[in-house]
Amino acid sequence: MSPSVRRRRIPRRSAVTLAVLLAVGVVLTGLVQAAPPTPSPPPASPGALDPRAAAILAKPAYRHAQWGLFQQNLGTGKVVQSRYADQFFIPGSTAKLFGVSGTWRTLGGGHRFVTPIHAVGRRRYGTLSGNLVLVAQGDLTLGGRTRKNGTVAFTDIDHTYANLIPGATLTPQNPLAGIDELARQVRASGIRRVNGDVLVDPRLFRPDPELDPTPTPLILNDNVIDLLTTPGSGPGAPAGLEVRPKVAPYRVTSTVRTVAKGGPTDIDVTASPDGTRIQLSGTIAAGSAPTLRISPVKDPNAFGRTALIEALRRAGVQVTANTTGPNPAGRLPRSYQGVPTVARYTSPRYAEYAELILKVSHNLGANLGLCLMAVHAGSTDCEAGFPVLARFLDTAKVDRKAVQLEDARGGNPNDRTTPRALAQILTYWQHTPEARRFREALPVLGGDGTLADSCRHCPARGKVFAKTGTVGGGDALNERLAVGAETIAGYLQTGKDRFDVFFVGVNGAATATADVNEILGIANDVADVAAYLQQKSAG
Repeated sequence: MSPSVRRRRIPRRSAVTLAVLLAVGVVLTGLVQAAPPTPSPPPASPGALDPRAAAILAKPAYRHAQWGLFQQNLGTGKVVQSRYADQFFIPGSTAKLFGVSGTWRTLGGGHRFVTPIHAVGRRRYGTLSGNLVLVAQGDLTLGGRTRKNGTVAFTDIDHTYANLIPGATLTPQNPLAGIDELARQVRASGIRRVNGDVLVDPRLFRPDPELDPTPTPLILNDNVIDLLTTPGSGPGAPAGLEVRPKVAPYRVTSTVRTVAKGGPTDIDVTASPDGTRIQLSGTIAAGSAPTLRISPVKDPNAFGRTALIEALRRAGVQVTANTTGPNPAGRLPRSYQGVPTVARYTSPRYAEYAELILKVSHNLGANLGLCLMAVHAGSTDCEAGFPVLARFLDTAKVDRKAVQLEDARGGNPNDRTTPRALAQILTYWQHTPEARRFREALPVLGGDGTLADSCRHCPARGKVFAKTGTVGGGDALNERLAVGAETIAGYLQTGKDRFDVFFVGVNGAATATADVNEILGIANDVADVAAYLQQKSAG
């Protein structure tokens, strides 16, 4: 029997240590991967490296690590710096440059997601004898982050990282804004009562558990419950708790107590198997800032159905169906031909979502792009997004053999890319009408996103636009943290409307101790090298 050619015959998470691999911007991520074998010494760089950057690469802490560099002048095509430019590196979240680019160009930067509600049944006066059906369209936020001006809000450390990274915060927008708007439109259509059920149609694509996090056609609040704890009035007092969004049957209890100022803030979250019973425990220091945690929504379709029923009732529409329970997908119609649409929610442009994904390293949004590319190709299988991405990379003149991807966020153990391949996708964008929009969607050094706290007072501040990536985890043998990858790739502003593409990255680094904050030191070294490249090229 001939061997199967399907990629997934080989388990992608063959060991427990790889199951929790993460890839974020410049902070903590999942478990370690070994760096690629160190090749022969690098060829001489086309230009002398700034002595300050060279000193960073030569630090004793990087004795066993491998650094990669690439810088190219887009105006002349001259390679300014090159070190292992054609060797594979673990990319971390710089891999998002490929997936987001493919989704952007496949859908179009101006694409908007239109999520409808259909009235299936007979309407008489203000009563629908039948079902309301929300047809999920893969809208990443469904209004939950949309500002009044139509842009998408984000914070420098996204709430989706709240259980991993200190300082994660919430955007002020109502996470159920889109659901509320749909409910108001149903009421405005003349429906006052639904003698039937409310359903979510999730058939746009099949969720693929091989993608972690797993995208779903309906996403509310990134499929998590936000849990914001504030200190009580003094030591021993119960902590305050804000929960959002509030949707039945999710219930939260907290035994978190306030301890003396300067004491430990240590909050754990546990949940029932179905995710609907959430418990917080631990301590929070008096006078400290609020501490955010999250708990996953296990059944986004049931969650969305309940959220919509509750929103309809708030809007003045009576629903006879039970508020909670599983989504009755077996009652969905085969098609909606001839079925009236009673509400529509229209999203911001996809370019706004791309900015969110790139600025905060939004893993769910990046993986969602694969599923959306698959849908664009007429498939409900997210894996069908890979051929779409491959064709785009060919069109963009990216050496596809220099890129290995098993997801779109840069979190899979098999993900690899060369510095030159990253430079190629960046070069592609610079020759399109959306060059500025794409460039400004990247984190800005010392400005926002995952680069907000780097180089805040250096001359390169605001002149480096780049995606960051980190892959790191434990080294129990040496009681320290192993950093499989710390990378950055993007644009260096070298003059008015002049930009070089670049990559800086180190694979196989390690911290001195198990203190997670030491990873930030490696991230700052990488950002500093990028800053020195910019300063020298602009000088």
